[in-house]
Amino acid sequence: MSSVLRSMTNDDACKAFGIRLRDKRLAAGISQEDLASRANLDRTYVSGCERGKRNPSLKTMVKLANALNIDLMDFFNA
Repeated sequence: MSSVLRSMTNDDACKAFGIRLRDKRLAAGISQEDLASRANLDRTYVSGCERGKRNPSLKTMVKLANALNIDLMDFFNA
């Protein structure tokens, strides 16, 4: 684990995940609503994740990765 990840606060980690989620969603060319539908989540929850206001569980991250057709680790690898 890198020293950057060890020094992150929970809020920083949520914000960093949200940025990666938004980047991956935009790269896939889909809306928050489409992503939410594919992942069986509410659109407002996806929005909250992207803004770093939500702390998604591992199960939710897997749903989002599957909905984006990416590997879960793509959220964490630069």
